[in-house]
Amino acid sequence: MVKEECKALLDALSKVTACYRHMVLTIGGTSDSQNLREELKKTRQKAQELAVANRNKLTAVLKDKTVSKEDKTEFERLWVIFSTCMEILEIDMKRALELGQEFPLNVPKKHLIQTGMSGGTSGVAARAMSVQNMKYEAEHNIDVVDLKDLENEINQVGEMMYEMEMKVNVPQWTVEAKQDPGAELKSTISVGASSIGMISVEENKSFCDISKVLAGIIFSAVLIIAIVLAVCVVKLS
Repeated sequence: MVKEECKALLDALSKVTACYRHMVLTIGGTSDSQNLREELKKTRQKAQELAVANRNKLTAVLKDKTVSKEDKTEFERLWVIFSTCMEILEIDMKRALELGQEFPLNVPKKHLIQTGMSGGTSGVAARAMSVQNMKYEAEHNIDVVDLKDLENEINQVGEMMYEMEMKVNVPQWTVEAKQDPGAELKSTISVGASSIGMISVEENKSFCDISKVLAGIIFSAVLIIAIVLAVCVVKLS
């Protein structure tokens, strides 16, 4: 039960973190707006809430001495994934701060990045956080106020990651993966290769059949010509 709860929390954190990265990449682009800045704020706050829940659950389980060795190995694997999500979140928050400072909304003459992307991003944020409708009541200078809050939140995430390392010592190199690196990619490639191989074999078979037919036609034509010449020679002699 606890394992399933941890996996569900971690899955939710992964989705929200991925959503946040997607939206961070649109800062300063043609999709940038006041709504986007508010979506970024709500999404990263949701990610931090999930991070705290993940930390509390996994920390309690990993400190429990009654957990079996097999279960502990699985929880340590989840902990490594959780730590990776936190690192990605911190990196994207820093990127959002830099881009937000570089492309403030209250400077209309500032040239935006022509990313080629357009349209709203509320749908992505809503799907990631299971929210049907996201409404915003942000102040006009949301980007200015939010950048100060973002700096504080980056420090809080950094402190939380440091506390995590102090409370639970799970070196990443000691955790074994359930499958080899790139196993999914390799399986996809192998399936594709086998399909290509089957196609090439079929093509080779059809090519061989055509070659046999052509060889038979040429041989028959040569044989007929030889017979005609032989008959002509006999008549002339």
